[in-house]
Parts: sequence; structure tokens; C-alpha cells
Amino acid sequence: MTQRPTRRTILLATGAAALTVGCSEYGDTSGSSKVSAGSPGQELATTADIPVGGGKIFEDEQVVVTQPKEGEFKAFTSICTHQQCPVASVKGGTINCTCHGSKFNITDGSVANPPATRPLAEKKITVTGNSIHLA
Repeated sequence: MTQRPTRRTILLATGAAALTVGCSEYGDTSGSSKVSAGSPGQELATTADIPVGGGKIFEDEQVVVTQPKEGEFKAFTSICTHQQCPVASVKGGTINCTCHGSKFNITDGSVANPPATRPLAEKKITVTGNSIHLA
């Protein structure tokens, strides 16, 4: 005869499963461990590579660099805060994740369209002459 699980065992197992699923949105935002984040001082691009009102994604470095207005450069993680998909494009004033439709403002990384609820983390860059480097 097989022993049936107790109510306590079922509740603990259900709670653990719910916690695991619920935390997936708030987990590590660094993305896949096989993708390396850029190193400080690394040159990403020239200023001419980043369109005004748009941006460019650097997949290997997990960074997206934007130029909201002429001469103003911003950088954010390229990993969506919803479910850690890499963002796919920068257009129309937003950084766009095609996994679930989240969009982020190019000016500050804030959420422009859910389901993401948290902004993209800002990355530090330096602009020296016409060269953009990770800080």
C-alpha cells in the first residue's frame, strides 16, 4: 500500500513551485552566462554609429547605446527586465523587446509599454572625442 502525501507536504511543494515561478521575473538581469558583459574601457562604437533619436544594440557586451538628442548618449543593459530576453531593436524612441512586447524609453530606460514593470538598468559609458567606451 502506498502512503499518501500529507496536506503539509502538498502545501510546501506548491509554495516552492509558486515561489520559483514568481521569482523568474525578478531574477538575475545579467542574462545567459555564456554571453560576456563588456569590460571597462572597451570601445563600443563611434558617435556616428548611434543615430539621433535611436540607438544600437551591442549583443556581446549586453549593452544598448542611445542618442536621445544630438550629442547626448545613454547606455542601458540590453536584457529585458520582464523575462531576461535580449532586446531586439531601437526605433520610434523606444528600446524594444520582441519576446513579450515590452518597450523602454531611450532617454532613461523607463518602461514605455508593459509587461515589463522595471526600467532597464543604466550602464556607465564615457564619450571621448568621437569614441564611446564602457566606463
